[in-house]
Amino acid sequence: MIKYNLLCNKCKNSFDSWFASSKEYEKLKRMELIECNKCHSKSIIKNLMSPNLKNTKKFVKSEDIKKFKYIKNKIKNYQNFIKNNFDYVGDNFSYEARSIHYNKKKISKGIYGKATTDEVKELNDEGIQTQTIPWINDKEN
Repeated sequence: MIKYNLLCNKCKNSFDSWFASSKEYEKLKRMELIECNKCHSKSIIKNLMSPNLKNTKKFVKSEDIKKFKYIKNKIKNYQNFIKNNFDYVGDNFSYEARSIHYNKKKISKGIYGKATTDEVKELNDEGIQTQTIPWINDKEN
C-alpha cells in the first residue's frame, strides 16, 4: 500500500488517498477514476509530501547505556583474568578437557577455548565441569 497526498487543480483541495501501488495510482489516473472529494473534478495531481519513514532505532535511556557499559566492562575484566590464568586451546577444547579429566597424571592449569553447545552438553553429561561465558571480541565497539 502507498499513500499519496493529492491536490485538485480546480478547487485546490488537498486530500490523502491510499493505493495498492504507484502503478495502480497511474492506472486509475489514466482511467479518470480519481476525483476530488470536494468538487468532484477529475483534474487531480500528486502533491509534494515528505516520506513517512519508520524509525527502526528505539530510544535508549542513558541509564541503560550506563548499565550496558558496566556489564561490558565486567565481562572484559573477566576475559582478561581468563586469558592471564588459563591456557587457550582454541577449537580443541572438548578434546583437551577430556584429556585432562581422564588422564589424572596430566596436571594442567585451567583451559578455555571454543566448543559447540552439543559438545558442552556432552562434557557435562560425562561429569566434566564446563561453563559457557559471553565473549566480547577486542575489535568490537
